[in-house]
Amino acid sequence: MLRSVFLYLSAADWARKWIVRIGLTRRAVERFVAGDTLADGLEAARRLNQHGMGVSLDHLGESVSDKAGAEQAVQAYLELLDAIRASGVRATVSLKLTQLGLDLDEALCVANLRRILDCARETGGHVTIDMESTAHTDATLRVFHVVRTSYENVGIVIQAYLYRSEADLRALAAEGAFVRLCKGAYKEPPEHAFPDKSDVDANYVHLMKQYLGDEARANGAYLAIATHDETMIAAARAFIEEHDIPYDAFEFQMLYGIRTRLQEQLRDDGFQVVVYVPYGTQWYPYFMRRLAERPANVWFILSNFFRR
Repeated sequence: MLRSVFLYLSAADWARKWIVRIGLTRRAVERFVAGDTLADGLEAARRLNQHGMGVSLDHLGESVSDKAGAEQAVQAYLELLDAIRASGVRATVSLKLTQLGLDLDEALCVANLRRILDCARETGGHVTIDMESTAHTDATLRVFHVVRTSYENVGIVIQAYLYRSEADLRALAAEGAFVRLCKGAYKEPPEHAFPDKSDVDANYVHLMKQYLGDEARANGAYLAIATHDETMIAAARAFIEEHDIPYDAFEFQMLYGIRTRLQEQLRDDGFQVVVYVPYGTQWYPYFMRRLAERPANVWFILSNFFRR
């Protein structure tokens, strides 16, 4: 029921106006979204760089409904990449394929992604393709494999709560891909995803070890361990130490505004830490959909609003 409420609110203009006017949600979002503008995103990246953190910038937006919307997203990312180069901030970018027109035409999406990857390659930049719901998993991986044959500066996200992820990771390891491993934040049917948190956690650790293993690393595979779960981080650190995994084979990734002390602790312990920094005017639907995907995030966000 909560999921339905949040999905309704994400598209309700009256709700957006009311919530923005009272300021409650916007104040909460400011903790987790760098701001509305590219300048806001760059400033957040600059601050994080000064504290020894890497950054992945995300221009908020997804599920565009026409070619004009996809073109706007492409232009925003080209502008972002140029701004990263001009500003000197240490940052990569992350994007969603539905933002580039995946739901409209896969060929259009591939063409748009190639334009962004060309720009990123010229500036020495890297692009990570975010994973969306299982309705897009096959298409997202298909697009990734198409562009991967021409571009080495592209990575992909894999979600540990999906049954299929182990097989997907084997294929990605064989080609030495950059993978961001996360647990997954969408509400998925039990035929596609582990329904119990304990099973997701166990699979996350299993997949993490698989992708940090000798075979994957021999192919040049690189893992971004994306989690705020201290148990998962402890398991990763134990495996890394036990198997003497070189620190240039992986990094830890965490979200902007969440568990900053843990981010700093990992940095202080010598690990590379990259913070995922979203920005843009589409914060309201983005934020509400995140709550809709996993209503438990409401309590996580509220608890983190007062925690650093």
